[in-house]
Amino acid sequence: MTASDEAPFFIEPENAPNITPMPGLETRVLTGLHGERMMMVLSATLPGHAVPVHAHPHEQISVVYSGRARLRIGDQERVVGKGDFYRIPANVPHTDTCLGDEPFVMLDIFCPIREVFLRQASGRAQTEL
Repeated sequence: MTASDEAPFFIEPENAPNITPMPGLETRVLTGLHGERMMMVLSATLPGHAVPVHAHPHEQISVVYSGRARLRIGDQERVVGKGDFYRIPANVPHTDTCLGDEPFVMLDIFCPIREVFLRQASGRAQTEL
């Protein structure tokens, strides 16, 4: 691996690829683009939007960066806000609904990386979760 192929140690979110996995959800792919085994993204569910119930084979751990949402993971539901942490095991259905007038922003870490996000970041895929 050459220096140009390596993932940077310091991440500049404003320079990260921005994707739209679905209308009302904007995601910046911060890591996972250079062969890493984990992926970190900064996602925002916009006011008036909800992410539909879905599940994926990736483990996910997250912290709420800003905003508030009603978050449902499996059979548990709670309103979360800035500083709250949560985990979503592989294949567990989950959803969030933005509450209020500011975006619900979460820092998500996935293991393994989400290939669909890589395809979207490279322009090889349209919207999908």
